[in-house]
Amino acid sequence: MKQHPGERLFTIANMTLLTVVAAISFFPLYYVFVVSFTNPDEYFARGFVLFPESWSLISYRYILSTKSFINAIGISGFLATAGTLLSLIITSAFSYTLSRKRLQGRRILMLMVLLTTLFQPGIIPNYLLVRELGLINSIWSLIIPVLTSGWYVLLMKGFYDSIPDSLEEAATMDGCNDISAWLRIVLPLSLPAMAAFGLFYAVGYWNTFFHAILYINNHDIWPLQVLLQNMLIDASTASGGSAALELTAEQQIPSETLKMAAVVVATIPILLVYPFLQKHFAKGAMVGSVKE
Repeated sequence: MKQHPGERLFTIANMTLLTVVAAISFFPLYYVFVVSFTNPDEYFARGFVLFPESWSLISYRYILSTKSFINAIGISGFLATAGTLLSLIITSAFSYTLSRKRLQGRRILMLMVLLTTLFQPGIIPNYLLVRELGLINSIWSLIIPVLTSGWYVLLMKGFYDSIPDSLEEAATMDGCNDISAWLRIVLPLSLPAMAAFGLFYAVGYWNTFFHAILYINNHDIWPLQVLLQNMLIDASTASGGSAALELTAEQQIPSETLKMAAVVVATIPILLVYPFLQKHFAKGAMVGSVKE
């Protein structure tokens, strides 16, 4: 389609502006990546590096050899896997239950779920609840209080509402009870929704920070984001509080390259998960938003 000169000028200006904005947004990511691979001697000499002349893995070797960093990765990995699995089970089962019209007290339960999306108890009541449950300084304090979300429950319920009742009736005639129908019929049909919400939950658990600084006082069970925040303040945190960050007496690692390497390591796992869920994500992200 032929464009008028004014439309063409607007298109060029729009693309130029968006390109500049994209470059500005991408530059911090590029700089973090580049600095993390910069040779320590070059970083000490130049300070600001846009493209290193000498690449090095020394910062990655250092942080991945420290016990506290490896332990934090393990804690965050456990939160992202166990937490996501449990959250998907609870959210899916509760949403499916609410979508069954024959459920007694269904409207009261729906009202209670809706209230959780409108009103939050606050930090102090949450802390008191976790303390009374005996979960202070426990990994489960980062999972159990956030097992599900009222908003996700409502969205997934909308998805289950779109599944024809005839499927459940056919399963019942074949001898399935409600649990069997959910496991054999409903869950396979809800893979796009599970993939989308699974990614949301995994990112949330992997990035756990605020709840961790509230409920976890033991440094040995810090998740990765808490350790990373402390590293950004003091890079020696990764080595368990060692004052000198050295590999040899002659070569010292800049704290900035250690911080950047830690940021890259903390970012990569979630980036690697997304491609495997991409084919389901676009469809699953729209669940419950449109009803036929």
